[in-house]
Amino acid sequence: MGHDREIGPDPLARLAPQPPAVEVPWGAPDPPIWLDTPDGRNAWTGKAAFDCLDEDEDAAAPARGRSADSIDEAPADQVRADDWADEEWEDDWDPPRSRFAMLPPAAIGLLVVGLIACAIAGYSLLKRNEPTAPLVAFESSAGPRTSAPPDPSDGSPDPRIVVSVVGMVHRPGLVTLTGSARVADAIARAGGARDGADLLSLNMAQLLRDGDQILIGRDDGAATVHSAVVAAAGGPAPGAPVPSAPGGSVPAVGTGLVDLNSATADQLDALPGVGPVTASAIISWRESHGRFASVDQLAEVDGIGPGRLAKLKPLVTVR
Repeated sequence: MGHDREIGPDPLARLAPQPPAVEVPWGAPDPPIWLDTPDGRNAWTGKAAFDCLDEDEDAAAPARGRSADSIDEAPADQVRADDWADEEWEDDWDPPRSRFAMLPPAAIGLLVVGLIACAIAGYSLLKRNEPTAPLVAFESSAGPRTSAPPDPSDGSPDPRIVVSVVGMVHRPGLVTLTGSARVADAIARAGGARDGADLLSLNMAQLLRDGDQILIGRDDGAATVHSAVVAAAGGPAPGAPVPSAPGGSVPAVGTGLVDLNSATADQLDALPGVGPVTASAIISWRESHGRFASVDQLAEVDGIGPGRLAKLKPLVTVR
């Protein structure tokens, strides 16, 4: 009883309130190196570690009631460092490219060529639809101008021609006809043929030209002068009888040629280019020389030159 008993730890001491955890920061005297920043030191001392929590809960909850998750919360600097790492990763991120950028170069080249071809085709189509200016035909000023005979089928009026009708007609002389007139039209315009006229030697359907001459002979059986159509150029008109052969050969009867050895003055006067004076000169030469041996001997008659002889050769003969 006289001894003092050793008094052990008070079992009720554990029920006494403990000092706040902020007074002894997590049992470590100094913060770790990675937390040695102004914000980290504030969190270490407990001044800013739980600002995110409700103030009432901070005041009522003891230090030992705090959860380990809250204690393990990362400091602001660490979060900021993580953000910087994220930003660096975002800088290395390659954004998705457009659809055309991912095409191979060959496909892009074909696309460009197709666009150019479409542009050229569109331009050609527009040029084709544009109205074209009418072409102006300029007449040539050099050289002589020749007029072609009008075509009767184009509806234009026929040109007028003038022909000579002589011999056995009622009104011999010049007559004016249309460009498509024929021998029958000229004889009718001259008053018609007289009785005894030789019409069998003529082609009544023969077309006439400007300057032609129609000679109407007499059908008396002797056939001294037969009918014929003399062209304006000196040769027989188209459809006229064929002239005598060279050398004075005797032509067939009924060809409409005048016999120089038996023709009268009137018959010779009816020939183109032969007037009364020339007709008398031909008869005088025939009487003085007997007869004509060839047509070329007309060149010996006064008043007949080479040009007139060329016109008379197709119309005369020697028998």
